Amino acid sequence: MLDAATQARFHELADWIGRRCRPGRCPVVGINGAQGAGKSTAASFIAGSLIDRHGIVAAVLSIDDFYWPRAVRLQQSETVHPLLLTRGVPGTHDVVLGINTIRALRTLGSGDRLALPRYSKADDDRVPVARWPTITGPVDLILFEGWCVGTPPQTDSELSEPINTLEAIEDQDGRWRRHVNEQLQHHYGEWFSLLDALIFLKVPGFDAVHRWRWQQEQDPARTAPAGAAGLQSAAQLQRFIQHYQRLTAHALRTLPAQADVTIELHDDHRVGMVHYRSA
Repeated sequence: MLDAATQARFHELADWIGRRCRPGRCPVVGINGAQGAGKSTAASFIAGSLIDRHGIVAAVLSIDDFYWPRAVRLQQSETVHPLLLTRGVPGTHDVVLGINTIRALRTLGSGDRLALPRYSKADDDRVPVARWPTITGPVDLILFEGWCVGTPPQTDSELSEPINTLEAIEDQDGRWRRHVNEQLQHHYGEWFSLLDALIFLKVPGFDAVHRWRWQQEQDPARTAPAGAAGLQSAAQLQRFIQHYQRLTAHALRTLPAQADVTIELHDDHRVGMVHYRSA
């Protein structure tokens, strides 16, 4: 449950987004935030505020729902790099599906229905198409949330040294991180070029990401047994989040100057200062 101050901030943000909507146009607003930052909660609340306060229908997409099926990632791990078996980094998403879904939502007519992709983290695999939920048009706005949404690629020099134990041991030659960066620069660059605005949920640091992600694993609403693909032990989680560390740190350095809105988060998840780059 969001506290009153956070709700007020998100209502203000919904008002800011609402002013960007024009009849006949369906803008795409990205929401970037590290694991555990509350992207899904923020997107859901903002979508509700938009319909309640402005009559604006927002479709919410998560980059997590566009992961390649496990069989595809297994093939990538055998032909490109073993670390690509783990979902998360650029290169593990079906970018074409993501682009096509946004384009289809933007042109969805009155009464038209569109199936939205879903990914099961508990099964670590894509949900069968027959079980994808549908949305009925028209849609006024798209909220696209994800941990790396809108993140720019790194320079070659930034890729030279490993950032953690995972990279030092399992990516000694830098082949994995260079592949991830190339994906971010080219294929994901096309995907993120569809954004009309970007909101950045700025976490206090990567240590907070680890704490918050572990809190998510302890959520009693998550019922899979420890050690399953969706729920992880402390050791599994420590290794898993290292896949995300490089681009999370990169986003913290670069996005405050590039995002249209930067929301500073405290260690206890409370919303601090909100910076609007443009009206």
